[in-house]
Amino acid sequence: MNRRDFVKATALSAASPVARSAFASPLSGCTPAAPPFGPPPAQRLDQGPFTIDQDAGWQTVLFTTPSEKPIPNPGLGLVGYTWEENGPSVAAREGRESLEQSIEKMASLPFVDVLYIRCDWRNVQKQAGRLDLDPVWPLTFDAAKRHGLRIAFRIQLSNPEFEPERVALPDFVRARVPLAPIGKKKRHGGMVEFSEPRYDAPAFQQAFSELNTLLAERFDRDPLMEWVDLMMYGFWGEGHTSDLPNPFPDPLTARRTFERMTAQQLEAWKQVPIAVNTQPDISAVGNAEVLDLCLRAGAWMRTDSIHDEEPIQMDQFSNRPAWIAGILEDGDLRRYDLAEVSEGPGVNAMENRMLHVLDIRGNYWALWTEADNLRRYFERYPRGFERLQTSLGYRLRPAWVWQRKRFDTFELIVGVANRGVAGVPGTLWLTLESADGKVRLRGALDSGQPQAGGLRQASFLLPGGYSGPVRLAAELEVRPGNVRRVRWACEQPLEADGSITIDVKAAGDPGWRKGI
Repeated sequence: MNRRDFVKATALSAASPVARSAFASPLSGCTPAAPPFGPPPAQRLDQGPFTIDQDAGWQTVLFTTPSEKPIPNPGLGLVGYTWEENGPSVAAREGRESLEQSIEKMASLPFVDVLYIRCDWRNVQKQAGRLDLDPVWPLTFDAAKRHGLRIAFRIQLSNPEFEPERVALPDFVRARVPLAPIGKKKRHGGMVEFSEPRYDAPAFQQAFSELNTLLAERFDRDPLMEWVDLMMYGFWGEGHTSDLPNPFPDPLTARRTFERMTAQQLEAWKQVPIAVNTQPDISAVGNAEVLDLCLRAGAWMRTDSIHDEEPIQMDQFSNRPAWIAGILEDGDLRRYDLAEVSEGPGVNAMENRMLHVLDIRGNYWALWTEADNLRRYFERYPRGFERLQTSLGYRLRPAWVWQRKRFDTFELIVGVANRGVAGVPGTLWLTLESADGKVRLRGALDSGQPQAGGLRQASFLLPGGYSGPVRLAAELEVRPGNVRRVRWACEQPLEADGSITIDVKAAGDPGWRKGI
């Protein structure tokens, strides 16, 4: 069963009152036992164990040192926001700099790897049948291209920042979909009456289905895309409305609505990974079922706070499968304002939060829109950024490469080490190729391998009698068919494409060893 059929079948099963209770208990670390995809059996590399059953001779032909420099690989990095739920940087909102200047400042920071947009539905669509992207979109994509960065985004279906004057919906949707009052809450210095769209209304579902299709058609195959956040219920699209109730008539309607919307998104996005927020189901809208659906389809995980979050989210991140990336954001000190960062014993409050990302095996750490603040903070407190840049996500190198005589040819056994805090977020493909292209061997490791701090070995049988240089290259497949080049994180010299050269020894080379 392929991924799309699996999503459909799982969604139908989840929606059945016979199959599952309307009041299913929240997910508590329950994640799939097997990855949703991997290499075909014929392309799965032999991963050992490689015992000594033919002691004809062997030698170590490559022995590399881990690099301590930042390596800008896919599936990890520091994420600079060009737009957040309130808009661009404060300076741009107040007219002290242009939107283009604000984005350029963020893209120019030396530690930024990904540019991120978090905006409302009204910022991407003005009328039915097409996308109408606000200026932040082309400006962000242009900056990413010029600076060699990647892109991620979230479209919010609800945003409390501008209520009650303005909602996240575009006018053409707002005119057709009822808004349900859900109560008052103190915000922005006063009591605000909040409302939520009736997500289950046919008009909303029709418009949402079109939005999802249009976004996937436009961005799913864009080579700059890193991930897209799942469009979820409620405030900021995080899966909650704080301590206010939801607008649904009953929990079963809420759950079925968001299972259906989740299945639509998993079906539409075939190349770009989807990231699901791990918000506990405080608003009774089926978050546990949504999270389960997403993880079984291979989605990544994210949370929008690291300090003020429940134990369950930290547990889920720490114990997630190795092939699932973790995306982390700070909830309260995210502006990196030096006036707000209190000094502690040997560490400031923000640095403390940044270093906690490594405790839960994070792949990404979010940086708010305030590029000037980020630069000043980095100049004064560089340690947090330096630690994240050299430990975040996965950091791979061919720590050992052994050559041994096997039958009538040679075998190379590659030992890929991972010095990062997270597993490989997908499937790692390895390629051995000679300069003239006459030798080209390719295969993959098991998804998620090598895990954090681990080593995974893999074998290549060379054509009979071959000796001479070969290049060893690595690629990351984050979704079936979406394959990105990976640079080795070692101090030894690399080729321009990030591969490394191995010298395959001839049979008469004096370095051969026999016996144990």
